[in-house]
Amino acid sequence: MNSTRLRALTTTTGPFASVYIDDSHNTEDAAHAMELRWRALRDELVSAGAEPAVVDPIGTALLGQVPSVGVSGRAVIAGPEGVLLDEQLIRPPVTPTARYSPVPYLVPLIEHGTASPCHVVAAVDHTGADIEVFAAGGVSVKTETVEGEGYPVHHAASAESPGYGDPQQRSDEERRKNIRAVAERLTAIVDTDDPEIVFVIGETSSTADLTAAAPERLATRLVDLHLGARRGGVADADVRRAVAEEFARRQNEVIADVAERFEAGLGHDPALAVEGLTAVCGALRNGEVETLIIGDLDGATVVDGGPDAGGVATLAPTPENLSELGLAPERTLLADEALPLAAVLIGAELVRVDERIAPRDGVGAVLRYSPRSPALG
Repeated sequence: MNSTRLRALTTTTGPFASVYIDDSHNTEDAAHAMELRWRALRDELVSAGAEPAVVDPIGTALLGQVPSVGVSGRAVIAGPEGVLLDEQLIRPPVTPTARYSPVPYLVPLIEHGTASPCHVVAAVDHTGADIEVFAAGGVSVKTETVEGEGYPVHHAASAESPGYGDPQQRSDEERRKNIRAVAERLTAIVDTDDPEIVFVIGETSSTADLTAAAPERLATRLVDLHLGARRGGVADADVRRAVAEEFARRQNEVIADVAERFEAGLGHDPALAVEGLTAVCGALRNGEVETLIIGDLDGATVVDGGPDAGGVATLAPTPENLSELGLAPERTLLADEALPLAAVLIGAELVRVDERIAPRDGVGAVLRYSPRSPALG
């Protein structure tokens, strides 16, 4: 996961409430079930000491918006200033989770994946396109329609328009003209919004012609969802499912690549990967981590020097380790909360372990460069 968009979480004062919940709306009683799930999580947060100013905005976000379509999950993180993150997940969490803590809890966000980075869905045919732009997290921010000026786009019968040139040749040119207009508009969106993917819905001839007309910076981002025609009434749930599957596939490829680089890095001399709480804390403090690999930390804790001393930028596995660095331990934090936030602070990528990666202590890192010196803690 690219952590750039989470940087605001590192500059906001806590404590934070982090909620991960199944907000699927695929049954008749979905709204009532969602309310019950939220009520249980709300009770957990209140029992943990969360103030209404932190809890209530989460309830408004979860229950006060237009529900999603089909199976989905939701991540909401709030602090004293209100909701800081509200995103759909590729997969709903198996177990609803609520934490109230000094730093945000990000592991389920890494594991289940936000629904998307910035992307576009375009339903295309030879008359134009219906375009929707989604911000990171899956929120729709803009819709528009491109109406091609070329007409007619359908081939005339052989007996039509005698003496007025070739009707088929004219309609082919008008079709190409309209597709070029779509390609130009999508290219402009790529230039302004920088979407990671431009998903395309349409008949094969339309999507193929769009690819042919697209400049390289657009063509390399086009992904055909193979869901039929623009006017074919493709269900929103089918589009969401296909988009989520593509992002899940890409997430799987990222994990496979990280697993390979992690194993190679451990065997490299000098090392280009580290594992274990002590080594990872040191690499995070030194800004050496390119990708943090987070697994099950089984309640492990770390310490830092407190917000005034740099917060999670000063992480160490024990008070003794932190003292060796000349800092007094001010906070004891859960490692699965503090380590990901420290990675966000230095712009590192975040990956959840699967069966391909098993770092010592449940945490590892691929490094940007070899460590400058052995980690003290």
